Amino acid sequence: MKIEKNTAVTLRYKVSDAAGKTLDESTDPMVYLHGGYDNIFPKVEAALEGQTVGFKATLDLTPEDSFGLRDESLVQSIPKAEFPPGVKVGGQLQTQGADGHAQVFTVMKIKGDTVMLDGNHPFAGKALRFSLTVTDVRAASEEEVAHRHVHGEHGHHH
Repeated sequence: MKIEKNTAVTLRYKVSDAAGKTLDESTDPMVYLHGGYDNIFPKVEAALEGQTVGFKATLDLTPEDSFGLRDESLVQSIPKAEFPPGVKVGGQLQTQGADGHAQVFTVMKIKGDTVMLDGNHPFAGKALRFSLTVTDVRAASEEEVAHRHVHGEHGHHH
């Protein structure tokens, strides 16, 4: 079966920086609904269009093609007193943004009574190399298409 609109695509991937250092690698397969549902980077989806199981590719992605440019307005300093005890560097907290979407902040530094947070994705502003192998392609269910994402193992759970 070819990858086309409304197919569930399973792949293994590795993300590296421009110097070749591995930043992320799938331990479990990634499954996404193909066809313009914003479940994967558009440049990756375009490369997968029409391909089949066994297809391999390595794509160089600019920040604009992946996690975007860094937004320094997402870097904030908050008084440590506003956090529960035990706040640690590397910890994360989730808030709801003005647009209603969840926003995740990572604790980057604790300096005295101040906690420095960064709401940028860790890979924002970085050129990335995305290597992938397609391991399965199947027709998506009507429910998956209606919900705009894949359900089940390695997919979305309600």
